[in-house]
Amino acid sequence: MLKIRSFSIEESGATAIEYALIAALVAIVGIAAYTALGSSVSENFANVSKDFCEGTGGEFELTETGDGSCSH
Repeated sequence: MLKIRSFSIEESGATAIEYALIAALVAIVGIAAYTALGSSVSENFANVSKDFCEGTGGEFELTETGDGSCSH
């Protein structure tokens, strides 16, 4: 009976569960944000790469897979 009372008073397990739920929520929000903004972020990075490449006198080519190359 004493072990049952001490188990019901113990809160470390509840704290671990709360942290796990917070981590799961952060992961879900991150995945949703990446899904919603993924293509526009990729396009912005490609534009920055193109600007750097052309700024140094090169030609930038973006492939279908999203890989870019700069040739001088």
